[in-house]
Amino acid sequence: MKTLFHWFISALAILMAAYIVPGVTVTLISSLIAAVVLGALNLFIRPIILIIALPINILTLGLFSLVVNALLVMLAAYLVPGFTIAGFWPAFFFAFALTVINWVFHFWSRPI
Repeated sequence: MKTLFHWFISALAILMAAYIVPGVTVTLISSLIAAVVLGALNLFIRPIILIIALPINILTLGLFSLVVNALLVMLAAYLVPGFTIAGFWPAFFFAFALTVINWVFHFWSRPI
């Protein structure tokens, strides 16, 4: 049940971030699919990319992680039909907004 709740919150965060960031379009069904795809990409691909990009990440004091997130969002948009992103900068701002929105949602849903 907790996984289903987390999936729904992630899809809602994708819808909210797409509403905030211009250049990003998403439907309700594609946001549900994108939540699964982004979760899988963050679980399997992101750690490998971060290890490869560790020297750049150290030089930029961790800011290169934002670029990695934007590239993963662009990959998810390529894989999910109905989820489109106009370019790198909308993907960058979408990834940043998605991170902030997910952080707020998970902050509210944590047990006290």
